[in-house]
Amino acid sequence: MFTPLHYTHCPGCHSDKIQYALTAKDHTVSKEDFDIWHCNQCSLRFTQDVPTIDQIGPFYQSENYISHSNTKKGFINQLYHLVRNYTLGSKARLIKKYSGLSTGRLLDIGAGVGAFAANMKGQGWHTTALEPDTNARAEAKKQYGIDLLLPNELYLFTPQHFDVITMWHVLEHVHDLQGYWKNFHRILPVGGKLVIAVPNYTSGDAANYGSYWAAYDVPRHLYHFSPASMAELAGMHGFSIVATKAMWFDSFYVAMLSEQYQNGVTRYFAAFWQGFKSNLAALANPNKCSSVIYILQKN
Repeated sequence: MFTPLHYTHCPGCHSDKIQYALTAKDHTVSKEDFDIWHCNQCSLRFTQDVPTIDQIGPFYQSENYISHSNTKKGFINQLYHLVRNYTLGSKARLIKKYSGLSTGRLLDIGAGVGAFAANMKGQGWHTTALEPDTNARAEAKKQYGIDLLLPNELYLFTPQHFDVITMWHVLEHVHDLQGYWKNFHRILPVGGKLVIAVPNYTSGDAANYGSYWAAYDVPRHLYHFSPASMAELAGMHGFSIVATKAMWFDSFYVAMLSEQYQNGVTRYFAAFWQGFKSNLAALANPNKCSSVIYILQKN
């Protein structure tokens, strides 16, 4: 048992205009159900009655939780590794393009096993990476020879310490949402870039799978972002969105997991078709993709 964290106001915009939206199941670890609520003010969704930061650790303890275990067990996880090797290059190019720097000072928050941090370090960036999970930090040391710091280091960096901050599918996990945003603003200079990738519950695949949509990933995902809620949060903390990018592979990966959750087996053709439809919509508007990369600038 754990002590639930119950919200009476939106954890994003602080509005009291919140209501129940749906119930989703933790398919990865506990098999428990968790309610997801919706803010009618900013459109952020959030998981209600989640474990506190001191008690959520056991919900990450699964060999199937790939960002911490680096497992290659099963076809979907093998596919994840193939895609990750490709996307490391595209992420590096994106950072260089929008920062205008070939090298610089980078902070990667929620580094997992350290693949991205190691790649940027190898390209000459002065890279600092934070990761709460003990197993992931050990894997990063073993596989890449890099030392990942604990997340509380975020609060200790000096002002304007970094040129770029990245969070690849991490912001949805952070208990101290407002505190993190305040520190983003503090440790970046004016014009500094913040790159945040998160699932998008307003995507076509989210609508198709409903409560079985794998990217709800309760209770590990504390928040479920829409483009509108991200813009609201950014504005509250002195940032503006300068660009959004679609994460094309996420649509297929999430659809495959969602098929598994919904039907007990992965219907690969159905998953591919659903991912294809999400990406087709995102060709004209990246904000319709299953996952969105937001490139933000400190005002």
